[in-house]
Amino acid sequence: MTINDLAESILPKMIEHRRYLHMHPEVSFHEEETYKYILKYLQQYDNLKIRENVGGKGLLATFGEGHPHIAIRADFDALPIHDDKDVPYKSTVEGVMHACGHDGHTSTLFALVDILNEQQESGKLNGSVSFIFQFAEEIQPGGAVSMVEDNVLDGVDKVYGQHYWSQYPTHTIKVKPGPIISSPDYFVITIHGKGGHAAHPHDAVDPVLIAAEVITNLQSVVSRQVSPMDNAVVTFGKVSAGTAFNVIPDTAEIVGTVRTFKPEIKDKIYEIFQNEVELTAKKRGAEGELYYNYGYPAVINHDDEAEVIEQAAKDLGLPFETAKPLMIGEDFSYYILEKPGAFFFTGSGNNDKNSNYVHHHSMFDLDEDAMVSGLSMFMKILELEQVIKWN
Repeated sequence: MTINDLAESILPKMIEHRRYLHMHPEVSFHEEETYKYILKYLQQYDNLKIRENVGGKGLLATFGEGHPHIAIRADFDALPIHDDKDVPYKSTVEGVMHACGHDGHTSTLFALVDILNEQQESGKLNGSVSFIFQFAEEIQPGGAVSMVEDNVLDGVDKVYGQHYWSQYPTHTIKVKPGPIISSPDYFVITIHGKGGHAAHPHDAVDPVLIAAEVITNLQSVVSRQVSPMDNAVVTFGKVSAGTAFNVIPDTAEIVGTVRTFKPEIKDKIYEIFQNEVELTAKKRGAEGELYYNYGYPAVINHDDEAEVIEQAAKDLGLPFETAKPLMIGEDFSYYILEKPGAFFFTGSGNNDKNSNYVHHHSMFDLDEDAMVSGLSMFMKILELEQVIKWN
């Protein structure tokens, strides 16, 4: 059987697992039943070495001994979003759903475990394959950093991961060497002014006016203070102040995000924010306070491993495109800061199956046929890394 034939044959099991997980989602850092479900599945394989509670609620399972030693990662947390789909496998947990495809990631890794178990028993495994089941990708600090700190990559030579992506056509594979996913930072700016009556603005220090000035000034950070050769985004997502139409409030709050790829650009923008908030507020007689949270590091694919992914897609005859960097966030970055590796996207968008809603949407769904391509990709990557020969 070809790789695609093997993947097709196990699709019904992937769908079964994916739909169970979709019906029983759990948010980040609270994946108690999901953890038990994964552990129970892994424990059926006698030759599978299992480490529990890695970095918290993570699981590590390994087939084989020695090198090459390749790790594959899947995340399994859900989001605090109400599921509005009308499908038999709709979430049964009020206000929680798998709106980002992590149920599909986990189900795909289950299938890879299943197939590799058969290969190991027949003596076809050359080296080791580890399966990283990661909790809490959606909420910082995320699960990856604590799993890495808990030595989840000990002995691993390379690590790969993927994400089903509803904005790309089903089966399309996208990857690129170098930066592919940004580092998402979060900030809160608080302007402390002096409240007063709207009829007497001269007796007050208006934080709303100062907040507007801060926003205007910081909008120029990317266009005038960051090189056009460096990607960066500054977005103000929330501005709040006051409770009445005729009262100048004491404070105003601005909340937003900064997205970058290079650490030095991140640091530069942070320094500009500090100075701008402090000095703009000070010259107007107010005080400016900045809370700035550094998010996950950018996902920077290693060249050789990105090339392996591209070769796998082409060998399998799957549609392939060089990815454009996305200004989202993904804590897979922590793994490839430690070991060579790469992250790719598997398209799962299909208008006929209503699976092209954006991620984190209440109608989000997965074209389950995409799991055949996701599984086939991991199988081919392992073959190219000379861990196994499928036929």
